[in-house]
Amino acid sequence: MSLFDKKLADIHTELDKGELTVSDLVNASFERIARTEDKVKAFILLDEENARNRAKELDEQQSRGEEKGLLFGLPAGIKDNIVTQNVTTTCASKLLANYNPIYNASVMDRLHAAQSVTIGKLNMDEFAMGGSTENSGFHNTYNPWNKDYVPGGSSGGSAASVAAGQVYFSLGSDTGGSIRQPAAYCGVVGLKPTYGLVSRFGLVAFASSLDQIGPITKNVEDSAYVLQTIAAHDPFDSTSAEVDIPDYISALSGDVKGLRVGVPKELMGEGIDPEVKEKVNAALKVLESLGATVEEVTLPHTEYAVPTYYILAPSEASSNLARYDGVRYGVRADNAENLIEMYRETRSQGLGAEVKRRIMLGTYALSSGYYDAYYKKAQQVRTLIKQDFDEVFKKYDVIIGPTAPTTAFKIGEKVNDPLTMYLEDICTIPVNLAGIPAISVPCGFASNGLPVGLQIIGKAFDESTILRVAHAYEQNTDYHKARPEL
Repeated sequence: MSLFDKKLADIHTELDKGELTVSDLVNASFERIARTEDKVKAFILLDEENARNRAKELDEQQSRGEEKGLLFGLPAGIKDNIVTQNVTTTCASKLLANYNPIYNASVMDRLHAAQSVTIGKLNMDEFAMGGSTENSGFHNTYNPWNKDYVPGGSSGGSAASVAAGQVYFSLGSDTGGSIRQPAAYCGVVGLKPTYGLVSRFGLVAFASSLDQIGPITKNVEDSAYVLQTIAAHDPFDSTSAEVDIPDYISALSGDVKGLRVGVPKELMGEGIDPEVKEKVNAALKVLESLGATVEEVTLPHTEYAVPTYYILAPSEASSNLARYDGVRYGVRADNAENLIEMYRETRSQGLGAEVKRRIMLGTYALSSGYYDAYYKKAQQVRTLIKQDFDEVFKKYDVIIGPTAPTTAFKIGEKVNDPLTMYLEDICTIPVNLAGIPAISVPCGFASNGLPVGLQIIGKAFDESTILRVAHAYEQNTDYHKARPEL
């Protein structure tokens, strides 16, 4: 049994008894990476020296009998769009290949206070734009279950590293499903919190009204521990919500008796793979057997979610990415004859095709002749999508459906067909547009041997309920215990 297959509480018990040290955990992480990284390629950068120094520091604290943080000693991987002080943060873009931040993202400070150990920075789609990690400016990441397949994206490295047992948990970011979809493809647990619950300070912006940091873990209990650590109001983030943070760990009661579950017909109809549908229906039967009530509901504006997202997100991206001009930080094009040429060459050389595509889409949607026709209309439809959820949540506690319409697809299969790739986000995008929380948990395997994800969606700031439902389901199934052979 791998050290990382153990429950967090069991690891902490062994640490308390002196049967295990933090250095043992960090050694296990780097040894596993050495054995598997050539098959997975989850990391952009390994921060071995700092990780080992941190492990020694925590071992000394342990020997002095000092109080432990919630994530004491646990090795973590960090998506490379989360800023890490004095550790290169590239967003998987050649444009930021030499960017060495002078400050930490707020979530990194919280992880440090909880005494986890950062192992390195994880691969992703460039600037978080993509759903397969094929848009990384450096290299592909492979699905640990079958290296011919994508791990999902944009947090592909975050999901693959946890599935491969390289780290105990990871952080990702979710703008339109970028935590949940790769978690589903890689057979792990991915939680997208309510917008504003976790600080975005130090998360390199893609679409500021949609981005949210969240954990990827092997099981729901670990997800609750990480969320307990990173959820907090942050004065450095003007969109951070001032809400009371409940005890997410104590919410894992295993009891869903009397819970009302809505299943949107729009997320179980055309375009959803029959095997995915079958696994989701089987999961719903498990919840029914535990005393939950399951009924079909409708989210009538779901069909407009993908076009709405692909107007709003690129519009925000075109504004956010204007700062990458070669002037203040990042890579600068050589031999430009004037300022305008330096801007043009820096962005032409430094940005990948998908990022350029989205900047152009967003710039077009925001232009004076098209703003009302596209951007304003998309904002109005976004409101309708949120109202659909509000209406269903008047009667139901959670909404459940598939995380993704299919299992993972083959590397190279959709990279030249962006519209087909974008439709892979149909199940996850509505959640981001509404700003509400959702979690993906493994609910079986398709005939191709690849994992299927179950998505549980909750009311704003009601992470406790989705964690409770996910945990109850997990306790009555064994899919989360399955590990890929590497």
